Amino acid sequence: MTVDTFAALGLPAPLLLALADVGYETPSPIQAGCIPILIAGHDLLGEAQTGTGKTAAFALPILARLDLSKKAPQALVLVPTRELAIQVAEAFQRYATHVPGFHVLPVYGGQSLLPQLRQLSRGAHVIVGTPGRVMDHLERKSLSLESLSTLVLDEADEMLRMGFLEDVEWILEHTPATRQTALFSATLPPPIQRVARKHLRAPKEVRIRAATTTVAKVRQRYWLVRGTDKLDALTRMLEVEESLDATLIFVRTRTATAELAGKLEARGYAAAALSGDMAQPLRERVIEKLKSGALDIVVATDVAARGIDVARISHVINYDIPYDTEAYVHRIGRTGRAGRAGDAILFVAPREQRMLHAIEAATRQKIEPIGLPTREDVAGRRLAQFTAQVGEALAGLDEEQLAFFREVARGLQKSHDRGTSEVAAALAFMAQRDRPLQPDPADWAEQSKYEARPARADAPRPQREAPPKRERLGRPKPPEAAAPAARAERTERTERPPRAERPGPPPPMQVYRIDVGRAHGATARDVVGAIANEGGIEGRLIGAVRLEEESGTVELPEKLPYRLLEKLQSTRVRKRPLKLTLVGGASAPAREKRDAPAHDKRGGTGYPKREAGAYPKRDGTGTLRRDAPPYGKRDVSAGPKRDAPSHAKRGAPTDTKRGKWHRKP
Repeated sequence: MTVDTFAALGLPAPLLLALADVGYETPSPIQAGCIPILIAGHDLLGEAQTGTGKTAAFALPILARLDLSKKAPQALVLVPTRELAIQVAEAFQRYATHVPGFHVLPVYGGQSLLPQLRQLSRGAHVIVGTPGRVMDHLERKSLSLESLSTLVLDEADEMLRMGFLEDVEWILEHTPATRQTALFSATLPPPIQRVARKHLRAPKEVRIRAATTTVAKVRQRYWLVRGTDKLDALTRMLEVEESLDATLIFVRTRTATAELAGKLEARGYAAAALSGDMAQPLRERVIEKLKSGALDIVVATDVAARGIDVARISHVINYDIPYDTEAYVHRIGRTGRAGRAGDAILFVAPREQRMLHAIEAATRQKIEPIGLPTREDVAGRRLAQFTAQVGEALAGLDEEQLAFFREVARGLQKSHDRGTSEVAAALAFMAQRDRPLQPDPADWAEQSKYEARPARADAPRPQREAPPKRERLGRPKPPEAAAPAARAERTERTERPPRAERPGPPPPMQVYRIDVGRAHGATARDVVGAIANEGGIEGRLIGAVRLEEESGTVELPEKLPYRLLEKLQSTRVRKRPLKLTLVGGASAPAREKRDAPAHDKRGGTGYPKREAGAYPKRDGTGTLRRDAPPYGKRDVSAGPKRDAPSHAKRGAPTDTKRGKWHRKP
């Protein structure tokens, strides 16, 4: 179905205001299809690729139906990975900007339980988590689902691939039968369909086919945002891009359009903002200036840029990555029109690489990575442009004008007693003063280590000063050892060919027994996926997995942290905990105990006996007696005997071996 605005979907005003803040005005197909169904309370089976906007398709209806007076969890979203849990939780927070009192909590493995337990005790309306950690909280009784009204299974096919589907079914069995359930998956293999038939009640189906393709003549590149300010990176790219004419820069919010356009204007660019709240006459004026060449850069939101058809747009720069692949396709479609070539550059933060992969999958094209232009690149580009401008000026001067300026140059030579080249250099300096051909090195001092280029092989190594010698205390060296033998002179090294980077040696491994085998339906991929996701261990660090009927073994790096081993103990594969046991050793995990003194048979501490006189006593005159008996033993000749306590006189046990009082005759 096609819907023009989010207001037509029946969303409340606070959510519409938040969507306007992030630049959403027209729902994507998955949002238009799912939001009315979920608001009406029906179960849903959605088939859509990653990056089609399905997070908003289930987050907005959940927020619309929440009862904020209840602090207990009312919605649970299960996702396969911790990265997706964080991303979905951030989306909920972004859409609930104008919903006071709303709380969302991501729970996932690889994070201490204590912060999650504290947040759960304070209350959260929405829980976003991975299956393993949600099961841990349910077993600990720290998470209650009695008030749950909505359950969402996001990327169910990915959870199937990682072996979490049975864990998901276990969680489903511990939720209220009256809940609303929404299942989203890129594909619907038979196991997913079986779960849908078992746990969804008469679900409505929404299927979105990814049929978007990009313009074949658009060259697509991306820059991984690292270490340098995005605005600085943008201006560098605008400096060095070839065949740059007009540029369309996309950001997410209308506030960002005005901010970025103002910053570009301050740096000398002819830039203007274009957002959805602009009046139509002003919008048309901006587009007309872009067509005529009065503007070179327009900073716009997705909605504001729809319908723009300007032939001179040579570059589209995604300053903010879009929220879905459909928006990306519409953005880069503004260049490369009518058979012309175009360029599209995408800025990708490290946490946004998942969306990058989704864009590549949806467009069926690989996006080329690029590096940040260096100071030398920018200087070379400015010099080339300056040379071209001088050539155009020379070509545009007629003979009369040229004769006049020759006389001006001769007059400058005579008045300053300088040569022709020196006068030309001074004129060139004046012409480029506002835009120096050589950028200020201070602006480039803090280059990120990821963007620094390798040094040339023949570059001389900097000489390091020798540390000052320190005088050694103690006896002087003997004469023969005072002067070390002179080293033989080192021969000059020839240029060494660059050595390819090699991965470090694999860590030493230990073999653990696990209580999961083929009889339980487990595979090696299930074990690796569960350990990698819940324990945060890279797949390459997990060794061989061998499964038998009722058990198996897995190789893991030595000296894993105790907390990690404790977590892996309860990690489930096919609804069974792994229960790691070190092969040839004790059950894992086991804390290393400190050495304790051995206890003797009588229950003593076993510490060595003290020598006589080790603890001298002070006599009545205040002097120390060195011949005092050992502490704890009494010399019977030192004074009168003490009567036994009353309970001993009444016939108490006299067995000294059991530490009781002995009655004196």
